[in-house]
Amino acid sequence: MHVDISAANLNDHKMLQDMVDGIRPIRQPAGRPRKRPAKLHGDKGYAYPGCRELLHERNIVPRIARPGIESSKHLGRHRYVIERCLEWTTRFRRLVRRYERKASHFLGFLRLACALICFRRAARLNLLTSNNPN
Repeated sequence: MHVDISAANLNDHKMLQDMVDGIRPIRQPAGRPRKRPAKLHGDKGYAYPGCRELLHERNIVPRIARPGIESSKHLGRHRYVIERCLEWTTRFRRLVRRYERKASHFLGFLRLACALICFRRAARLNLLTSNNPN
């Protein structure tokens, strides 16, 4: 997981290169690990020619809705996963509004929140499987 923090009013597309280059290799069952994903889904905020060129240079297929041409509703099922995960972090009030001045403190609280989310989900799944006699 790669997390990067930017200023509040910085456009997302300006952070795209840092985010794509910061992706760690993806483990494969056999062979060399793949360095980057095969395609990237993005909303209309990434519909700039520079973003598409950046992805093409890295052999990533851009799946970005173009304003006025395509609807962003086709990204719904992919976007839902991201929006759901962001909603889980907003349950922690300290992350909704950034109180810390240092980015390292904010990242620490974010990682702690993610650990709590994973723990609670694992505990709930364990509880469900232990109650099921099958």
